[in-house]
Amino acid sequence: MTSVPTRATGTKHVLVICQLDAYANGVKPVEIQRFLRQLGHDVRLVDTYHLSRSTRAPAPFGARLPALSPRRFALFATEAASVALTRRWGFGRRHLTYYLMVADHRLRRAILKRSLPLDAFDLVICETPYDAGVLAAADGARTLYDAPTPWADEVYFDGKVSERQHRKLRRLEVAICEDVDHLAFHWDPYARYAVDRYGISGRNLMSLNFGCTPSKQRAQFALPPRIVYFGNVSAGYNAPALLARLAALYPYIDVYGGPPPDPRLGLRYLGYTPSLDVLSDYQLGLVTCSRDRLRRNGFSAKHVSYLSYGLPVLVPSWRRHLDLLRGSVPYTEESFMSVVDSMRDERRWRKASDEAYAQAERLRWDETLRPLEQLLSRDPRLPEDRKWT
Repeated sequence: MTSVPTRATGTKHVLVICQLDAYANGVKPVEIQRFLRQLGHDVRLVDTYHLSRSTRAPAPFGARLPALSPRRFALFATEAASVALTRRWGFGRRHLTYYLMVADHRLRRAILKRSLPLDAFDLVICETPYDAGVLAAADGARTLYDAPTPWADEVYFDGKVSERQHRKLRRLEVAICEDVDHLAFHWDPYARYAVDRYGISGRNLMSLNFGCTPSKQRAQFALPPRIVYFGNVSAGYNAPALLARLAALYPYIDVYGGPPPDPRLGLRYLGYTPSLDVLSDYQLGLVTCSRDRLRRNGFSAKHVSYLSYGLPVLVPSWRRHLDLLRGSVPYTEESFMSVVDSMRDERRWRKASDEAYAQAERLRWDETLRPLEQLLSRDPRLPEDRKWT
């Protein structure tokens, strides 16, 4: 039976800075807000996804028009330049992304430092590397940087920065990681990776893994096994070419997500759906990922989404630490069909499905976010009388 969080003895004031997109980045911040409010804390969530856009124009026009303030307009121009120069132009992607990212990072820090009453909070949490620079400006509050992944290596392995730029971006990221009071990654293996590969001290590390909400609507056995892929279908680290080759091998793979994939991949693409309930119509979830050393050491948000519906998850065998997520079924491109065929055995499928759902129960948000409760209740340096304006 899952335990229920206890109510905090003293109310704390918490600021969560995030970018609420339509994918995984929009999930954890909202769950943090819900969890801490459930404990009796005051939580303010600030979405910076449209930080450069006008807040005066009515929606949806406000999300399209640039803000009139100089820094926000400069941020808008930086974002526009990134789209124009790095999306499709190979040279720009490889050599200009770094400068635009650093400009974006610095502008966001300046805008947020000026617009947010950081010292009115007991704890400031940042959920995105793009805004993490502002944590250094929170002199009167404790700070937590909850990093999705090691950022510099992510963009390097995605082919967006050169070797020299990668080293400079790493130094920037290490400085952020060492400066904050508390540091977490969305998966503990990423934290170990950062210690081993980045050389961070790890003195401020805490565990704050990604979680899920187990669905009451579990997947059911059926033949032939239908496979679902849910998520971004264009990012290089998700290996869309591998997904296309697997889809060519097995005709019962449906793809949901965005942005729409290149038609040349030949995927059975069913569009974007905000609801995970379609997962209950399938028998297997599919994860694809690149072979670089960063992606070998972490997990995808889609992985736990599949588990939450009791779906056994097909995962590339080169992804490490699969023992941490039971219900995972490793495959290679060569063994893919035989692995899928083995799931035609109902007893084997049900065993894997039960393991997947049991793992989802262990990854309930109220469990994975428990360290936040302990952090706020035990830290005597967090006063109980601050108010925000």
